[in-house]
Amino acid sequence: MNHQQLSEQEQIRREKLAALRQQGIDPYRGEFKPDSSAQWILDQFVQLEGSRRAVAGRIISIRGHGKASFAHLQDRTGKIQLYVKQDVLGEEAYQLFQQLDIGDLIGVSGEVFRTRRGEISIKVEKFTYLAKALTPLPEKWHGLKDVELRYRQRYLDLIANPQVKDNFIRRSQIIRAIRAFLDKRGFLEVETPMMQPIPGGAAARPFITHHNALDIPLYLRIAPELYLKRLLVGGLERVYEINRNFRNEGISTKHNPEFTMLELYQAYADYHDMMKLMEEMVAEISEEVVGSLKVEYQGVTLDFTPPWRRLSMVEAVEEVLGISVEGSDAQKLGARAKEIGVELPEDASVAAVINEVFEQKVEETLIQPTFVYDYPVEISPLARRKTDNPQLTERFEAFVYGRELANAFSELNDPIDQFQRFREQAKEREQGNEEAQAMDYDYIRALEYGMPPAGGLGIGIDRLVMLFVDAASIRDVILFPLLKPRDE
Repeated sequence: MNHQQLSEQEQIRREKLAALRQQGIDPYRGEFKPDSSAQWILDQFVQLEGSRRAVAGRIISIRGHGKASFAHLQDRTGKIQLYVKQDVLGEEAYQLFQQLDIGDLIGVSGEVFRTRRGEISIKVEKFTYLAKALTPLPEKWHGLKDVELRYRQRYLDLIANPQVKDNFIRRSQIIRAIRAFLDKRGFLEVETPMMQPIPGGAAARPFITHHNALDIPLYLRIAPELYLKRLLVGGLERVYEINRNFRNEGISTKHNPEFTMLELYQAYADYHDMMKLMEEMVAEISEEVVGSLKVEYQGVTLDFTPPWRRLSMVEAVEEVLGISVEGSDAQKLGARAKEIGVELPEDASVAAVINEVFEQKVEETLIQPTFVYDYPVEISPLARRKTDNPQLTERFEAFVYGRELANAFSELNDPIDQFQRFREQAKEREQGNEEAQAMDYDYIRALEYGMPPAGGLGIGIDRLVMLFVDAASIRDVILFPLLKPRDE
């Protein structure tokens, strides 16, 4: 920022910085080691009263009364009052303290006591500059409401809104709880490539990059699935990964192009085992993080008590259409779907009609935790066919509050069937469907060595966190969501 762009307040703060440096004080080189946090002092006051403690943080309020001043210091745990007297701190240091601005970072040490008004405080005996804030916090910064500003400058959001900080602490607790749940069930956490020569494992448009030394295109991964299942072939029978996926798609309250997924695979399991594992895991997280199996979300009480409702995709669609799917061709189903307001692509197949009806008419009605199972094979290229109905697969998706939360299969481990399905997907790619699965010959080769029957499960971590922090938008649970650039 050049000098002409500075506001009056910014100019004053820079003048204060220059004055400090003239006095031989560099407010960015202070050395200070806190031994306590604000909240810990408040919680342990009975034992700590009269002792000397050291805390560090940001000045969020300051007011002076002649030879005494009060301020509030905020650290990661909360805030505590500072009581500063000239005859305790010394005249020179007291004058320096009065030059502090809202937002400055300092370290203080002194006696823990309670004021006459009853507020637990620190009587400051010494303070150290740790960072001078050259830009003032926004007007009405406490309880900052400007959503655009909050997302673009998350650091301000975290300073101004304690609930935001609590939400991201809870996010960390949720991920830690997932790891603990899986680790004690014998799952191994692994890492698989973020850059892949062939995008696969999901229906999505990838981001494309280029490796100069090898002179080849690479794709930011849309899913880790095909690599994790290679590990099943190699004998790692229970594996999981919590990491980023990248999909070149739109941005909304439910979608961010970079998002966090849990994917896990368990040998000798099927999609029924995955349903049980998921509902038990989410219930355990709910108990640990919220303290209850019932969670308030956007004014609705969600009940995560197992077992969750189970609903077949075909039954759900038949209920909406009012006709039987079995025995109906694509033309009949499509005509009926259009009658109830479903938009369909040209020449939609039976599977495409079922999928569109479900997505446009059923999904939003699934408020309480629900497993929707048995999806058409055409839209499930990596799932095992049902023995009694080969047109359907052993696949489910979990829905909560009308949103997809998870996707799971009994994994397809037949290399010949998998090759045929990849070929069908390859035809779709040739016809312009950028989201279709590319042919992956090495994955077929891996299956030819023999992959044990397995269940696989993918859960969107961001969407799961949304439920447990009552966030309406995915941007509220991603520290730095992608936003449309703006002119600076």
